[in-house]
Amino acid sequence: MNIFRRELRAYRRGLIIWGVCLFLLVVSGMSKYSAYSAGGTSNEVFDSLPQTMKALLGFGSFDVAQISGYFALLFLYIELTVAIHAVLLGSGIIAKEERDKTVEFLIVKPVSRGTILTAKLLAALVQVILLNLVTLVSSLVMVSAYNQGEAITGEILQFMVSLLLVQLIFLTLGMTLAALLKQPKTSSSIATGVLLGCFVISKITDLADRLKALNVLSPFKYFSYEWIINGDGLHGGIVSLSLLLVVALVVVTYRAYRKRELQV
Repeated sequence: MNIFRRELRAYRRGLIIWGVCLFLLVVSGMSKYSAYSAGGTSNEVFDSLPQTMKALLGFGSFDVAQISGYFALLFLYIELTVAIHAVLLGSGIIAKEERDKTVEFLIVKPVSRGTILTAKLLAALVQVILLNLVTLVSSLVMVSAYNQGEAITGEILQFMVSLLLVQLIFLTLGMTLAALLKQPKTSSSIATGVLLGCFVISKITDLADRLKALNVLSPFKYFSYEWIINGDGLHGGIVSLSLLLVVALVVVTYRAYRKRELQV
């Protein structure tokens, strides 16, 4: 429990900064909605863009004049932001003692490595959930402030469930990489590189239908925004597979961390 509290204290300031940034992202993003919902020049400009440009910008076939379509556009950038936080948190919380040369703190503790890793995992999970809740509350408040039509609370909740699953995938991916790599200083950069690679894949498959099979390599494409805003919700099979992936990554992390030779 001491390790759990220590990890929460260590990341408290960073969590507050990330939370404020997410809040400002939602506020600034939703503040632009009135320009699109009013129609006119803004919509004409978007409608005139080629489909490839729409795909790269993240709104594809969404109707950004509708609150649900506009939120789906904004959600892409929210998802990318929290995914970066999750993968950096996952890699950093495992590697920071070796990176900062404070590994003696762990060695002198009369606890097993499994207990240490569990405390770190729980601390990271709490931070991920808190950031998700900040995003949820910010989204509900700002969408309600600008929405002039039917409420989309249900859709927002589904977006946040998919967001949490993506956060968990990248959190555990970052932890796995940090546990497997021998150089702790490189774990964060490699984890971020993997995340950006996944994001690039998601954009490539938007541009080329024949490459859709590559979506399995990108958690950003596991959940369809269009299904959510069209009322089809989240695919139960994809949710289950995502959870299985998280569990598999956690198992690999425990096995690798127990065998890891900590660098003092």
